[in-house]
Amino acid sequence: MRHCLPSVGTLLLATLLLGGCTLLPEREPPPPPVTSDEFQARIDRLEGTVTASCVTGQQARLDQQLQRQQALSADVREVGSLLRQLRGDVAQLGRPDDQPEATRECSDGPTRLDNKEILGRSEWIGLPGVGTYLKARIDSGATTSSLSATEITRFERDGENWVRFKLGLNEADSVVDSVRDEWIEAPVERRVRIIQASGEDSRPVISLLMTLGPLRETVQFTLNDRTHLDHPVLLGRRFLMDIAVIDVAQQYLHERPEFPGGRPAEEAGADEAADRDEEEAEE
Repeated sequence: MRHCLPSVGTLLLATLLLGGCTLLPEREPPPPPVTSDEFQARIDRLEGTVTASCVTGQQARLDQQLQRQQALSADVREVGSLLRQLRGDVAQLGRPDDQPEATRECSDGPTRLDNKEILGRSEWIGLPGVGTYLKARIDSGATTSSLSATEITRFERDGENWVRFKLGLNEADSVVDSVRDEWIEAPVERRVRIIQASGEDSRPVISLLMTLGPLRETVQFTLNDRTHLDHPVLLGRRFLMDIAVIDVAQQYLHERPEFPGGRPAEEAGADEAADRDEEEAEE
């Protein structure tokens, strides 16, 4: 009787099959199914994240656009002032020699000393970013410069401290009328502590482009209400340092800048005369 023995190949195949079965990893149980409430909650969270991202990006773009518009407006105002000055120069060239020239009262003395501008105790300044001229008191006894402001409101933009305000003006103050009630916004550079007899006061400091005669400087101003004073702007010695000196015997040595909507520079004499009359009355 013959016995049939399995072949070697059959034995190897069986061994591999048995060994492979033992090496297969155990399958993890499938995650529990998501309920409709959980699914809706996930959708709501996703929508909230997308909405917040869109709002933040849109606000940043709007802020950048506003800053570009403000810078462009300042450039347009400056170009307009230069064009008006150029037209005046052209008109002067076309005037016959025997025709008298309209002049405004001003000092006949020099306006520079040792490469520094000579300023009177009162001068006209221009704020191209705001679009107006203002009267300024020049005071070397004050450290910082000051701009009259009311309705000062603090707020935050892109994680930085900003301030919103209106110019603090009286009815008699000379200004471009369109900016009297205009809101002005600027980032806060720092804050200063002012010690007075009535107590301490913390004031925001902002930077604005300012012109005074041939000078064109970015000046830091503290914001506070100066409506009880004669001049809405005070220029202190930080502005004067290395660029200007004061002749306290003089006033308005430099011409008033011009802005759209404002009065021509040649009409500034009446406003300047009013200051002189007030000072004589006080004496």
